[in-house]
Amino acid sequence: MTITIYHNPACGTSRNTLAIIRQSGEEPQVIEYLKTPPSREKLVELIEAMGMTPRALLREKGTPYAELGLGDPKWSDDEILDFMLAHPILINRPIVVSPLGAVLARPSEAVLDILPNPDIGPFTKEDGEVVIDADGKRVV
Repeated sequence: MTITIYHNPACGTSRNTLAIIRQSGEEPQVIEYLKTPPSREKLVELIEAMGMTPRALLREKGTPYAELGLGDPKWSDDEILDFMLAHPILINRPIVVSPLGAVLARPSEAVLDILPNPDIGPFTKEDGEVVIDADGKRVV
């Protein structure tokens, strides 16, 4: 079974998501999207698979979002895609695709909804936040 994560190793949420996938018993295809950005066609496909709009996938923090004026509603979906392709850091992450669907894993535990084996046992994020306790119950 193939799972793909569009990953940024500098992002804690992305690292936590990758750890959850691996704890589920899967070794995903890891695409560091800042080094290997998706094509326009792939980006459109991912956005559609997640059931969102390009604007909803925009990342603001740590990006040129403000300086480019992307908060202005004048930008069309096609123009927003152009900005994302020119500045991949504008693509929010991590995006995970599995045979069960696609999700923007924010928060990281959202990935559990599309994992073939979501019963991963206890899991604690890097920052100490417990996601699944010792009894196997989701805490967050």
